[in-house]
Amino acid sequence: MINRKYLLAALAAGALAAPASAGVLVIGSTDARLCFEAADSAMEPGLRDIRRCDNALLRDTLTGYETVATHVNRGILRLRRGHLDEAVADFDQAIALDASQPEAYLNKGGVLIRRNNPAEAVQLFTVALERNTSRPALAHYGRAVAQEELGNVAAAYRDYRRASELDPAWRDPRIELTRFRVSGR
Repeated sequence: MINRKYLLAALAAGALAAPASAGVLVIGSTDARLCFEAADSAMEPGLRDIRRCDNALLRDTLTGYETVATHVNRGILRLRRGHLDEAVADFDQAIALDASQPEAYLNKGGVLIRRNNPAEAVQLFTVALERNTSRPALAHYGRAVAQEELGNVAAAYRDYRRASELDPAWRDPRIELTRFRVSGR
């Protein structure tokens, strides 16, 4: 089985060339934009970053899209700071406001891996893929980890392979694939 700490590094600390979490773009110079920039940054988020997200939701006049995006982005910041319950609350709020928002499912899947709930994580990563997440390689990788936790080795292999195909420069899926031996029957 895969080391959970390794997964956390991949899902929350930036295993991809850009940060591993999937932030949602907000345009302009508002607190919502600053919240997005913090979520999209490889830098460790601070409380100030989360306060900017809070301020955006409380004070800014946001469109529906920007409100959903800010919940996703604040959830990412909370996830990266280890505040899992609050992160889930933000992802759930984003999903309640816009059930088609793929990044909310993707990032919530990462939380559920941390919480040892791989079955639900598989479902969330699948929904993120169905809704065209901006980070399909990450969704396949997360789903592979969850599948492996569930003992679904063939499904895990397929998802690691797909993650590697989608992002050939990302080493982590390739490294995971070296653990597998494929045999024909």
